[in-house]
Amino acid sequence: MPLAADWVTISALATAGGTLVLALATFASVRSANRAARVAERSLLVGLRPLLVPSRLDDPSQKVTFVEGVYLVAPGGGAVAEANDDAVLLAAALRNVGAGIAVLHGWHFYPELVTTADHLATEEFTRFTRDIFIAPGEVGFWQGTFREPSATAFAEARQAVDAHDSWTIEVLYGDAEGSQRMVSRYAMLAREDGSWLASAGRHWYLDRDAPR
Repeated sequence: MPLAADWVTISALATAGGTLVLALATFASVRSANRAARVAERSLLVGLRPLLVPSRLDDPSQKVTFVEGVYLVAPGGGAVAEANDDAVLLAAALRNVGAGIAVLHGWHFYPELVTTADHLATEEFTRFTRDIFIAPGEVGFWQGTFREPSATAFAEARQAVDAHDSWTIEVLYGDAEGSQRMVSRYAMLAREDGSWLASAGRHWYLDRDAPR
Protein backbone atom coordinates (compact mmCIF):
# COMPACT_ATOMS: atom_id res chain seq x y z
CA MET A 1 0.00 0.00 0.00
CA PRO A 2 2.73 2.59 0.85
CA LEU A 3 4.47 1.78 -2.47
CA ALA A 4 1.25 2.37 -4.42
CA ALA A 5 0.73 5.64 -2.56
CA ASP A 6 4.29 6.71 -3.46
CA TRP A 7 3.63 6.07 -7.15
CA VAL A 8 0.46 8.15 -6.97
CA THR A 9 2.40 10.97 -5.35
CA ILE A 10 5.18 10.73 -7.91
CA SER A 11 2.67 10.77 -10.76
CA ALA A 12 0.93 13.83 -9.33
CA LEU A 13 4.23 15.66 -8.90
CA ALA A 14 5.30 14.79 -12.44
CA THR A 15 2.00 16.11 -13.81
CA ALA A 16 2.36 19.29 -11.79
CA GLY A 17 5.95 19.71 -12.95
CA GLY A 18 4.94 19.26 -16.58
CA THR A 19 2.16 21.80 -16.18
CA LEU A 20 4.59 24.28 -14.63
CA VAL A 21 7.08 23.81 -17.46
CA LEU A 22 4.32 24.29 -20.02
CA ALA A 23 3.13 27.43 -18.22
CA LEU A 24 6.65 28.87 -18.16
CA ALA A 25 7.12 28.10 -21.85
CA THR A 26 3.77 29.74 -22.67
CA PHE A 27 4.69 32.82 -20.60
CA ALA A 28 8.06 33.13 -22.34
CA SER A 29 6.42 32.73 -25.74
CA VAL A 30 3.77 35.38 -25.01
CA ARG A 31 6.38 37.74 -23.60
CA SER A 32 8.55 37.30 -26.68
CA ALA A 33 5.56 37.86 -28.95
CA ASN A 34 4.62 41.03 -27.04
CA ARG A 35 8.19 42.30 -27.32
CA ALA A 36 8.20 41.62 -31.05
CA ALA A 37 4.85 43.41 -31.40
CA ARG A 38 6.21 46.45 -29.56
CA VAL A 39 9.30 46.52 -31.75
CA ALA A 40 7.13 46.28 -34.88
CA GLU A 41 4.88 49.08 -33.60
CA ARG A 42 7.87 51.31 -32.86
CA SER A 43 9.27 50.65 -36.33
CA LEU A 44 5.91 51.59 -37.85
CA LEU A 45 5.71 54.80 -35.81
CA VAL A 46 9.26 55.78 -36.76
CA GLY A 47 8.24 55.41 -40.39
CA LEU A 48 5.40 57.88 -39.79
CA ARG A 49 7.16 60.36 -37.51
CA PRO A 50 7.90 63.87 -38.84
CA LEU A 51 10.54 66.27 -37.55
CA LEU A 52 10.63 69.89 -38.69
CA VAL A 53 13.83 71.93 -38.67
CA PRO A 54 14.77 75.17 -40.43
CA SER A 55 15.49 74.61 -44.10
CA ARG A 56 19.06 74.91 -45.39
CA LEU A 57 20.42 78.21 -46.68
CA ASP A 58 20.70 76.75 -50.19
CA ASP A 59 17.14 75.37 -50.18
CA PRO A 60 14.65 77.08 -52.51
CA SER A 61 12.67 80.04 -51.18
CA GLN A 62 9.03 79.45 -50.23
CA LYS A 63 6.23 81.64 -51.58
CA VAL A 64 3.62 81.95 -48.84
CA THR A 65 0.22 83.45 -49.67
CA PHE A 66 -2.18 85.17 -47.27
CA VAL A 67 -5.91 85.89 -47.45
CA GLU A 68 -5.14 89.57 -47.97
CA GLY A 69 -4.11 88.63 -51.49
CA VAL A 70 -0.44 89.29 -50.80
CA TYR A 71 2.45 86.88 -50.38
CA LEU A 72 5.82 86.74 -48.66
CA VAL A 73 8.90 84.89 -49.87
CA ALA A 74 10.69 83.05 -47.07
CA PRO A 75 14.34 82.46 -47.98
CA GLY A 76 16.11 79.16 -47.40
CA GLY A 77 17.01 78.81 -43.75
CA GLY A 78 15.17 81.97 -42.84
CA ALA A 79 11.98 83.83 -42.04
CA VAL A 80 10.30 86.95 -43.36
CA ALA A 81 7.75 89.37 -41.93
CA GLU A 82 5.73 92.44 -42.84
CA ALA A 83 3.58 94.70 -40.68
CA ASN A 84 1.10 97.51 -41.31
CA ASP A 85 -1.91 99.03 -39.57
CA ASP A 86 -4.16 96.11 -40.51
CA ALA A 87 -2.03 92.95 -40.22
CA VAL A 88 1.27 91.43 -39.20
CA LEU A 89 2.33 88.68 -41.60
CA LEU A 90 4.98 86.11 -40.69
CA ALA A 91 6.46 83.13 -42.54
CA ALA A 92 9.44 80.78 -42.25
CA ALA A 93 10.89 78.02 -44.42
CA LEU A 94 11.03 74.59 -42.77
CA ARG A 95 12.39 71.22 -43.83
CA ASN A 96 10.95 67.86 -42.76
CA VAL A 97 13.88 65.62 -41.86
CA GLY A 98 11.60 62.91 -40.44
CA ALA A 99 10.27 59.83 -42.21
CA GLY A 100 6.58 60.78 -42.18
CA ILE A 101 4.36 63.58 -43.44
CA ALA A 102 4.17 66.57 -41.09
CA VAL A 103 0.72 68.04 -40.51
CA LEU A 104 0.85 71.47 -38.87
CA HIS A 105 -1.74 72.10 -36.14
CA GLY A 106 -0.92 75.39 -34.43
CA TRP A 107 1.65 78.01 -33.50
CA HIS A 108 2.60 80.63 -30.93
CA PHE A 109 4.65 83.80 -31.36
CA TYR A 110 7.00 85.35 -28.81
CA PRO A 111 8.26 88.90 -29.50
CA GLU A 112 11.69 88.03 -28.09
CA LEU A 113 14.12 85.12 -27.89
CA VAL A 114 12.83 82.41 -25.55
CA THR A 115 15.04 79.82 -23.82
CA THR A 116 12.68 78.34 -21.22
CA ALA A 117 12.75 74.59 -20.65
CA ASP A 118 9.00 74.13 -21.21
CA HIS A 119 6.78 74.84 -24.18
CA LEU A 120 3.41 76.57 -24.18
CA ALA A 121 0.35 74.50 -23.23
CA THR A 122 -1.13 72.99 -26.39
CA GLU A 123 -4.59 74.49 -25.79
CA GLU A 124 -3.05 77.97 -26.00
CA PHE A 125 -1.65 77.53 -29.52
CA THR A 126 -3.26 79.47 -32.35
CA ARG A 127 -4.84 76.97 -34.75
CA PHE A 128 -4.21 77.19 -38.47
CA THR A 129 -7.11 78.18 -40.71
CA ARG A 130 -5.63 76.21 -43.63
CA ASP A 131 -4.11 72.75 -43.94
CA ILE A 132 -0.32 72.79 -44.17
CA PHE A 133 1.52 69.55 -44.96
CA ILE A 134 5.26 69.06 -45.39
CA ALA A 135 6.34 65.80 -47.05
CA PRO A 136 9.32 63.85 -45.69
CA GLY A 137 12.60 65.14 -47.04
CA GLU A 138 10.90 68.19 -48.53
CA VAL A 139 10.83 71.92 -47.80
CA GLY A 140 7.65 73.69 -46.76
CA PHE A 141 6.69 76.62 -44.61
CA TRP A 142 5.07 77.91 -41.46
CA GLN A 143 2.95 81.05 -41.52
CA GLY A 144 1.27 83.18 -38.90
CA THR A 145 -0.78 86.36 -38.85
CA PHE A 146 -2.14 88.95 -36.44
CA ARG A 147 -5.20 90.86 -37.65
CA GLU A 148 -6.60 92.52 -34.53
CA PRO A 149 -4.84 95.89 -34.21
CA SER A 150 -6.34 96.46 -30.76
CA ALA A 151 -4.85 93.24 -29.36
CA THR A 152 -1.71 93.23 -27.25
CA ALA A 153 -0.24 90.39 -29.31
CA PHE A 154 -0.67 92.45 -32.49
CA ALA A 155 1.18 95.42 -30.96
CA GLU A 156 4.01 93.21 -29.70
CA ALA A 157 4.40 91.46 -33.03
CA ARG A 158 4.35 94.70 -34.99
CA GLN A 159 6.91 96.30 -32.70
CA ALA A 160 9.25 93.29 -33.14
CA VAL A 161 8.86 93.42 -36.92
CA ASP A 162 9.17 97.21 -37.25
CA ALA A 163 12.23 97.29 -34.99
CA HIS A 164 13.65 94.23 -36.77
CA ASP A 165 14.18 92.46 -33.46
CA SER A 166 14.73 88.74 -33.02
CA TRP A 167 11.66 86.66 -32.14
CA THR A 168 10.60 83.08 -31.44
CA ILE A 169 7.87 80.74 -32.62
CA GLU A 170 6.67 77.39 -31.36
CA VAL A 171 4.94 75.09 -33.85
CA LEU A 172 2.58 72.24 -32.91
CA TYR A 173 2.40 69.42 -35.46
CA GLY A 174 1.97 65.67 -35.82
CA ASP A 175 1.97 62.81 -38.30
CA ALA A 176 -0.55 62.02 -41.04
CA GLU A 177 -2.48 59.73 -38.67
CA GLY A 178 -3.12 62.57 -36.21
CA SER A 179 -0.77 61.23 -33.57
CA GLN A 180 2.91 61.60 -32.56
CA ARG A 181 2.36 65.27 -31.84
CA MET A 182 5.38 67.48 -31.32
CA VAL A 183 6.19 71.05 -30.41
CA SER A 184 9.28 72.56 -32.03
CA ARG A 185 10.73 75.93 -31.08
CA TYR A 186 12.60 78.15 -33.54
CA ALA A 187 14.52 81.33 -32.88
CA MET A 188 14.33 83.93 -35.66
CA LEU A 189 17.54 85.91 -35.49
CA ALA A 190 17.58 89.38 -37.07
CA ARG A 191 19.96 89.78 -40.02
CA GLU A 192 21.41 92.93 -41.53
CA ASP A 193 19.63 92.39 -44.86
CA GLY A 194 16.24 92.82 -43.21
CA SER A 195 15.36 89.12 -43.01
CA TRP A 196 15.64 86.68 -40.13
CA LEU A 197 17.82 83.57 -39.82
CA ALA A 198 15.88 80.57 -38.48
CA SER A 199 17.56 78.46 -35.81
CA ALA A 200 16.13 75.32 -34.19
CA GLY A 201 15.80 75.52 -30.43
CA ARG A 202 14.14 72.50 -28.82
CA HIS A 203 11.75 69.70 -29.80
CA TRP A 204 9.22 68.12 -27.44
CA TYR A 205 7.36 64.83 -27.97
CA LEU A 206 3.82 65.07 -26.58
CA ASP A 207 2.51 61.52 -27.06
CA ARG A 208 5.55 59.46 -26.03
CA ASP A 209 8.69 59.69 -23.93
CA ALA A 210 11.24 62.23 -25.13
CA PRO A 211 14.69 60.98 -26.20
CA ARG A 212 16.34 62.87 -23.32
